[in-house]
Amino acid sequence: MAKLKLIAIPDDKPVKMTFELPASIHCDLLAYAEAIGRETGRTITDPSRLIAPMLLRFMSTDRAFIKMRRSAPHLSGQNYETHMAITQPDKTS
Repeated sequence: MAKLKLIAIPDDKPVKMTFELPASIHCDLLAYAEAIGRETGRTITDPSRLIAPMLLRFMSTDRAFIKMRRSAPHLSGQNYETHMAITQPDKTS
């Protein structure tokens, strides 16, 4: 089976946001949660918890965003380095 890009879901103090997803993305999110459950042996009962780690993974692998963020220190979040360490792909796999 192919390795999923997202496995670990870090615990962090949340900021509440409300938004709507197209039904097709919601279905894909449910399928992704199921795939993670099969891969890790842990059931994800709330697939919405995947959204933040997915966004984090997306932003931490966007080269243009990383370059922009490094050149503009005011755009760096407090835990940016920690998040980068969590979301960087394992180089040994």
